[in-house]
Amino acid sequence: MTAATDLDSETPAAAASGPAAGGADAAPASFVVNVPGLADADLEPEPLDPEQVVSGDPVVTGKVLWESPDGSQIRGIWQITPGVVTDTEANELFVVVSGRATIEVEGGQVLEVGPGDACVLREGDRTRWTVHETLRKTYHISL
Repeated sequence: MTAATDLDSETPAAAASGPAAGGADAAPASFVVNVPGLADADLEPEPLDPEQVVSGDPVVTGKVLWESPDGSQIRGIWQITPGVVTDTEANELFVVVSGRATIEVEGGQVLEVGPGDACVLREGDRTRWTVHETLRKTYHISL
């Protein structure tokens, strides 16, 4: 039986520090988060550098669900509203939960992503994201 995690309680999904987030005192517990059902209000603002915004007025929000004790591994939820932005990527695997975007990798491929798509970005990839519909993804980043 699987139970959804309450993000308002002190669980791995609720805290990004201490034992629940993989701190020195304990290993992180297994947990489940219903990503499509997570209210926008549960996501925290992650302001973009104005120099990243190419067009539109995109808003980024997210929530770290787990971080390794040394900060080298991060798992979470990230969302961006329509617009065009640039970024320099970390090593990342993500799965799109909702929305659609076109990701242009400088000197490389053009990636069309939508619900259910898994995508891998390499550290140092310079990207241009054209977000067509508010995009929500779950991610794992290795720093």
